[in-house]
Amino acid sequence: MRASPTILVIDDEAGSRESMGLALEKIGVGVKTFDDARAALEHLERRPGASLAICDLRMPDMDGLAFLDAVRSRELDLDVILVTAYGSIESAVEAMRVGADDYLTKPVDLYELRKRVTNLLENRMLKQEVSSLRQRLDKRFGFEAIIGHSAPMERLFEQMRLVAPTRSTVLICGASGTGKELVANALHHASPRRNERFLALNCGAIPSDILESELFGHEKGSFTGAIGRKIGKFEHAHRGTLFLDEISELYPKLQVKLLRVLEERSITRVGGIDSIDIDFRLIAATNRNLEEEVAVGRFREDLFYRLKVVTLNIAPLRERPEDVPLLAEHFLERFCTEHERERKVLSPAACEVLQAAAWPGNVRELKNVLESLVIFHQGAVIERADLPADLRMVSSSVGGSRIQATDGPPRTMREIERQAIVETLELHGGHRANTAKALNIGLRTLQRKLKEYKRQEAPAEGEAS
Repeated sequence: MRASPTILVIDDEAGSRESMGLALEKIGVGVKTFDDARAALEHLERRPGASLAICDLRMPDMDGLAFLDAVRSRELDLDVILVTAYGSIESAVEAMRVGADDYLTKPVDLYELRKRVTNLLENRMLKQEVSSLRQRLDKRFGFEAIIGHSAPMERLFEQMRLVAPTRSTVLICGASGTGKELVANALHHASPRRNERFLALNCGAIPSDILESELFGHEKGSFTGAIGRKIGKFEHAHRGTLFLDEISELYPKLQVKLLRVLEERSITRVGGIDSIDIDFRLIAATNRNLEEEVAVGRFREDLFYRLKVVTLNIAPLRERPEDVPLLAEHFLERFCTEHERERKVLSPAACEVLQAAAWPGNVRELKNVLESLVIFHQGAVIERADLPADLRMVSSSVGGSRIQATDGPPRTMREIERQAIVETLELHGGHRANTAKALNIGLRTLQRKLKEYKRQEAPAEGEAS
């Protein structure tokens, strides 16, 4: 339950001091009265936490202006209302000029006093809520939300710190599941645009026939079904940041239009004729090699160079195994809280298995594995045996040098996967259902892979069988 705010009333006139104190108590606040501003200041230094001070402007020893100056110089978190008996415009202007939050004239209208105090307290509460929300957003979307202390991640953090405050377009490259949107969000929240919108759009998740309308918006009647005007993502992102994920999925017509937007910083809605100026920062992301896409003609070269003003590369998880324990600890704590489970930790052996895994799905795959363990595992310590069988098998095979022979070239993940499946099948006497269960994959997936292996082993036409 939120504690009632405390208000200090400072006035050397006893009658005025007591009447203001009694009036304020009626709105449910705590009141402390002082006949001396210096005594009030000493109280604040000993026991900070008051929300507001109402201080008479004219007092012996320390007057209201001196009290206000002391509060501001000590950077005390306190709103101040100055009270003047003269009611002159000059004293009111002076009070506000030196930093008072409000002023009142004597004789004080007690109704007006309560109204002014209530407004200041509500504004103060709103500011605190905004500050708290910003802190939560920074924790969720800021740099600290991106976990890692490996060399590739330290390089990424340094690049992000340099590019975040700028207006530059950014291209984020990385495999699926590495956290490209998280990086984009962190760039936005560390930029001067942090108080404006961050809008994300996955270009590969929206059918091509409606993607243009999603980006540019449309006018009423511009096509069948356009029953009203629609504002697109470009306009909504005005003064903010637009994140376009899977930028390689843009079809050629939209690539041309995006290039024009980046050069002219204006758009025209579908079916419209008016040019609309927009100010936004573009952050794009891709899990493909755009240079290769340009080489084969699937992506425009001029747009590619316009996007890669600044390029950030996120290393796959397999290239930074030292980050796995940190990520695992973070996800275990998060999911234990979300699912109201007892706190869980990984045993050293289990942690070694996770660090040895290839993680083709990257951080997203690790997160899903750990959430499943939190939900289904009984007990506080997750042992090696509690991990999915496919992770244990690949780790064991690699650790035992049965897959990666030291005297030969490195084996591919496809070869490692095949070895793990074949060995598990042999371990279960050819029983496919038990094998699929042990590997934590679907029976259909197992059957499909076995068919692929059988086709690969079949002799080519013309060879002796």
